[in-house]
Amino acid sequence: MYTHPNPLRVAVIGAGPAGFYTAEALLKAREHVSVDLIDRLPTPFGLVRYGVAPDHQKLKSVTKMYDRTCNDPRVRFLGNVMFGSDLTRDDLLGHYHAVVYSVGAPADRVLGIPGEDLPGSMSATEFVAWYNGHPDYQQVEPPLDVDRVAVIGMGNVAVDVTRILAKSVAELGATDIADHALEHLASSKVRDVIMVGRRGPAQGKFTTKELRELGDLENADIEVDPRELEVDEASLASIEGAAVTKRNLEVLRGFVETPEYGKPRKVHLRFCLSPVEILGSERVEALKLERNRLEVREDGSIAAVPTGEFETWPVGLVLRSVGYRGTALPGVPFDERRSVIPNDAGRVLQRPGGEAVPSEYVAGWIKRGPSGVIGTNKADAMETVQSLLADTPREIDSQSAAPEAVTRLLESRGVEVVDYERWCALDRAEVAAGVAQGRPRVKLTDVNEMLMHCRQSLSTT
Repeated sequence: MYTHPNPLRVAVIGAGPAGFYTAEALLKAREHVSVDLIDRLPTPFGLVRYGVAPDHQKLKSVTKMYDRTCNDPRVRFLGNVMFGSDLTRDDLLGHYHAVVYSVGAPADRVLGIPGEDLPGSMSATEFVAWYNGHPDYQQVEPPLDVDRVAVIGMGNVAVDVTRILAKSVAELGATDIADHALEHLASSKVRDVIMVGRRGPAQGKFTTKELRELGDLENADIEVDPRELEVDEASLASIEGAAVTKRNLEVLRGFVETPEYGKPRKVHLRFCLSPVEILGSERVEALKLERNRLEVREDGSIAAVPTGEFETWPVGLVLRSVGYRGTALPGVPFDERRSVIPNDAGRVLQRPGGEAVPSEYVAGWIKRGPSGVIGTNKADAMETVQSLLADTPREIDSQSAAPEAVTRLLESRGVEVVDYERWCALDRAEVAAGVAQGRPRVKLTDVNEMLMHCRQSLSTT
């Protein structure tokens, strides 16, 4: 236990990548600091655990660095603690010199078209959380008793869900995909997965590595319409010097030349089409789309302009992958237009462009919007920490600043806190269960089951 008499006490709300990078930056910049990483779930790591695809285990190895952060005696993990009820904003400001909000962007953006609320229309956010074993999405049951699925979007998340739908159960069974999802996918009748973007191939937001994986699927052929790969002059000009986009176009052209092998499933990539209506009576039956042409805006960006030409595809499931958005926290300023906490270099503002709120800061997606990859959060967190350390710390009395004061407060409210030691016991149990099945881990997906296991691990130590 860290025992300096007067450390800088910082609460970090959200123990995902942004939270861990914030803690790491604080440890490197300040010797006498005490950081509490607070998360509403008993498990740390946020989107690394619940967002990264189960067949991308290498990306999850970043948690080894997070382990080092939490094993520093100056850091505590307080899991199963809900901000706003278990600990309020006023509680935090009474016990910490500074608070950093790093809660990500948990909600999804909507298409805003008729039929979007029909059963069989769901966000990729829900689908990803379901197959990754997020406790909030255990009961989601995507309708996979259908032949065709449309995935709306052209980013890496859209590629992920397309790949998961196209893979065989044997392939997925070697990953840490949630057991309930594996069982459901085993009965899937899906044969065609159609990934569609409103703009052209040059505007796709996927990385080359992710895109290339679609052409290497053991269980699915890939089909691309060569006419939709004709890149207009404006798009060519916009990608001058964009090496990733040029590589993506090369991969897509290679897909056109790839023969079909008669695999059980097929992935279709379609461009310059916007969904305008989801059709069906009691559930999704079809998707109506309008063809677009590309035009250059005054600022040089490429816009998708409707042409009045329509297509209707029979589909039984629509997965919307058109972006994430942040949600407001109780009592914390929020920019409704941008769906972020308004800030200046990480300092929370009373309103967009307004005065800074003393002692409150923000990092990650809830700071800048849902952009970048996991590593992008590192520089983002460093900027926030620089702002925090440049400011005069909030004055609080030594008794309130003591870590034990927060622990006692949570105990008095009946909160069952999961510390890092208990999480590590939970982690070891998941990994051991995975070894027995030839998998990286078998995830626990129910909070009560997690807490029960933590109690058992505590009683045996």
